[in-house]
Amino acid sequence: MRLCMVLGAFIVITLINASFSAEESKHVPSIGGFPMRHKIEKNVLSTIPSRRPSENHGSNIGNDPLTERSNKLEKKKLSVVHSSIQAFSADSNPLLKTAENEDIKTIKPSQFNKNRSKSRKKAHSRKKPHKPVPVVSPVKGISSVQASSAAPLLPDRPVLTMKIYEPGHLNKEIDIKSICRHRGKYLKLLILIASEHSHFMARMSIRHTWMHYGSRRDVGMAFVLGRTINASLTESLNKENYIYGDMIRGHFMDSYNNLTLKTISLLEWTDTHCPRVKYILKTDDDMFINVLKLLDFIEGKKKARSIYGRLARKWKPIRSQKSKSFVSRQQFRGTVYPPFTTGPAYLLTGDIVHELYVQSLNTYYMPLEDVFITGIVAKRLKIRREHAKEFRNSRISFLPCNIRNAISVHKIKPIEQYNLWRNLMDSTKKCE
Repeated sequence: MRLCMVLGAFIVITLINASFSAEESKHVPSIGGFPMRHKIEKNVLSTIPSRRPSENHGSNIGNDPLTERSNKLEKKKLSVVHSSIQAFSADSNPLLKTAENEDIKTIKPSQFNKNRSKSRKKAHSRKKPHKPVPVVSPVKGISSVQASSAAPLLPDRPVLTMKIYEPGHLNKEIDIKSICRHRGKYLKLLILIASEHSHFMARMSIRHTWMHYGSRRDVGMAFVLGRTINASLTESLNKENYIYGDMIRGHFMDSYNNLTLKTISLLEWTDTHCPRVKYILKTDDDMFINVLKLLDFIEGKKKARSIYGRLARKWKPIRSQKSKSFVSRQQFRGTVYPPFTTGPAYLLTGDIVHELYVQSLNTYYMPLEDVFITGIVAKRLKIRREHAKEFRNSRISFLPCNIRNAISVHKIKPIEQYNLWRNLMDSTKKCE
């Protein structure tokens, strides 16, 4: 019996080795990287010799003691086979060793998702090109490119001014009462100073010097500006106007080629808020104005419907596009401009403000504001233009007597405003 058992075990081991070698050389469907268990069991069981009926000691195999012992032996052999299969499967695939560990269900998928997210980040790391932000023009009838602070109006396309001018002002922070009380009923002189957004020091130097005359009841003063698309600069202007309340801001885009729109804007503001003022001085923020001299000048003038200043006669239009004073033939067809007062400073009588404003909107636009307002438009309205030598409108010697005898001096730096103011107010220096 023992011999039979030893021989049986030897046969089983031999058959197992033979079946493994056969399966290695033959493709077997697999799950998880190792052969399917039922295939191996089938091959092993098929090689175990079954007893023939003639070898049985009875017809009922289940009742035979020998048969029961043989069945037990076969079951024991099968258990050995099963354990061998499990050992082989575990050794052949290292993942099976950790399959019973719960981390294989949680850590591995999380690691996979982490790696997949990294690959997605790398795939989307390329920056998308930014779309250009369109600039919406606040000026009606003109493109956003033309309305930008750096773009001029197209010189070969004449257009009525009313199509590119948007009326109205940003009056939220303006102290209108301090500029023009009672709609100008008791106001003798209103000085409106064209300024640029970035000229803060120029405005401050004027506030510290000759703008002090704005505290008089018969004198009003304010700066005139346009709009800007620079958000930080707009915020600075809002703060500045909140403190001083002396900046009139129109809806046009502020640029050199829009100076005509700036002058039209100050005409509109005067016509709306200060229509009863007697005289209006239009000037720039690089000018020194002798206000007392100007008030004396006004006292001697009784004529209505007039413009006073430095009169320019027989000036010819510049056709070179390289010049900032370029004017195309479509904008002005003549060969000589009508007489006009130069732009740094000129004086208007209050009775022509409304007419100038309305007529300018119905005239073809020209970027040269002095030629346009005091020349072309004034000529159509038959307004007098009179030369006044006190309007120097140029840079002169800073000697005290020169300053006292002039109404307007041009090209003055902010620091120079204080020097001229001191020379003007120095009573120890006498002039002949």
